[in-house]
Amino acid sequence: MTPALLASALLLVVTLSYVSLCAASPFGNCRKCRGMGHAIKTDRKGRTKRGKDCRRCKATGKRIRVGRHLYNVAARLHRDGTR
Repeated sequence: MTPALLASALLLVVTLSYVSLCAASPFGNCRKCRGMGHAIKTDRKGRTKRGKDCRRCKATGKRIRVGRHLYNVAARLHRDGTR
């Protein structure tokens, strides 16, 4: 098997797995708050307590994946263009 064929097959497998991940689970954890929806703070005694709500995900802890966002944009563009 040539290296170019192997690389293209590997790229196809990675792409198809990401597409199936976006179809099965369109939302992932927020990268800033790690899916908690808020920051973790410690008080002066060292005990953990809840911090401010995450502004990036609006305290939901979830974000839309890049692939799903691109699919939504393409679907909206197609729907608006064929009306």
